[in-house]
Amino acid sequence: MDNPFVTTEWLAAHLDDPDVVILDGSWHMPNAARNAQAEYLAGHIPGAVFFDIDGIADTSSELPHMLPAPADFARMVGALGISEAMTIVVYDELGLFSAPRVWWTFRAMGAPDVRILAGGGPKWRAERRPTEPGLVTRERQVFTPQFNPTLVADFERVRDSSRDAAAQIADARPAPRFHAEVPEPRAGLRGGHIPGSLNVPVSLLTEAGEMRSPEQLRQLLSDRGVKLDQPIITSCGSGITASTLALALELAGARDVAVYDGSWTEWGGRPDAEISS
Repeated sequence: MDNPFVTTEWLAAHLDDPDVVILDGSWHMPNAARNAQAEYLAGHIPGAVFFDIDGIADTSSELPHMLPAPADFARMVGALGISEAMTIVVYDELGLFSAPRVWWTFRAMGAPDVRILAGGGPKWRAERRPTEPGLVTRERQVFTPQFNPTLVADFERVRDSSRDAAAQIADARPAPRFHAEVPEPRAGLRGGHIPGSLNVPVSLLTEAGEMRSPEQLRQLLSDRGVKLDQPIITSCGSGITASTLALALELAGARDVAVYDGSWTEWGGRPDAEISS
C-alpha cells in the first residue's frame, strides 16, 4: 500500500492548505479516566477538527461506535467541513491508538486520500510545534460516500470463519484478556477469545508511538502464525485497535483485510457465541 503516514514536517508545511483537513481522532478506553474532547478543547494542532468516534457512529446500536450508515456518515462529516476529495490527516494524543480507527472508517466510506500523522500529538508537542485551544468549525462540505463492504466484517462472517477457517481471525487485545486471565474493561462481558483466533497484541506493533517497519511487522506477524496471503479479519475490544492491526497487516503486505466492527463487545456479549480461553 502507499505510505499512509505523513510527517510532522509535512503537516506543518500544509497547515493552511485548503485541500487538507486535520482531524483529532483521540479516543480513550472507558477505564482511562480521560476526556478526549475536553483535551482537544484545551489544545490541539492548529485548524484541527475533533472527530468524535463515539458520536459519528450508529447511535441506534447498543454496541459502541459502530459504523453508521453511509448517508448518515456523509451528513455528519460534511457538517464538519470534510469532503471525500480532500487529503484527510488524522492524529491522536497517544501517538498511534485511535487514529487508525478514523483512517479505516474513512477508507470504508470511500475517501481515497486518508493519512495518519506519524507520532501523533505527542510528537507534534515534543517538537514544540504550535497548538491552539477551542473549537474549530469549518464551512460545510458535501461528502459523497462510496461504501466498501469488503473492509467490514459482521458477526455472521466472523462466526463462519471461526468454524470453517475461510479467513484467519487476528485479535489485537492483550494476551491476558485474550486468555481470560483478567476481566474485560467493559462490565458484564465474558472473557476469552473467538475459537481459532490468533493473538496479535497491538502493543507489539508500535514503538514510541509509531508503527514498526514493514519488515518488522512481517516477522512479528509470521511469528504469531498470521499468513499474509490469506484473508484476515481483525478484532479487539470494540473495533479500535483492530483498525491498528488492520493497518499493520496492510503495511506488511496483506491484501484482504477486514475489521470486525462489533469485535469482542459483540462476541463476548452474545450468549450464542462460542468462546475459547
